[in-house]
Amino acid sequence: MSIIRITKQFNFETGHALYGYDGKCKNVHGHSYKLSVTVIGTPIGDSNNVKYGMVIDFGDLKKIVSSEIVNKFDHATVFNKNTPHIELARELEKRDHSVILVDYQPTSEMMLVDFAEKIKRRLPANIMLHSLKLQETGTSHAEWYASDQNPI
Repeated sequence: MSIIRITKQFNFETGHALYGYDGKCKNVHGHSYKLSVTVIGTPIGDSNNVKYGMVIDFGDLKKIVSSEIVNKFDHATVFNKNTPHIELARELEKRDHSVILVDYQPTSEMMLVDFAEKIKRRLPANIMLHSLKLQETGTSHAEWYASDQNPI
């Protein structure tokens, strides 16, 4: 049976600030993110299975990514909890804003590392996360590949 990669794209709006950064992104701002999630596996060969011919049902992949990432990050503001932004985060939370505190600098690169771990934990054993692409702007994106994580 062939190995197939499938990709699903997700969109969400998230604010963040990069503490200690020497450019404009030190200020609180937001992006319209596009996240492409690619998984790899063998299509189900059992013709009695309702998901016959699928690597994974796109709907099942959507449930995983939505619950782990999109539903949490959409219209939230992400701050590194180990910076003075914690004070701003607390104030925003008092005003009923959605805030996510992470233990990393909330760059696209580090968000991908976080997203990869969250998604991998939820995938069925026979499906592997192949890659992630997080588009931050129309001209800028970061990519994560499973093959890059354990180079031979």
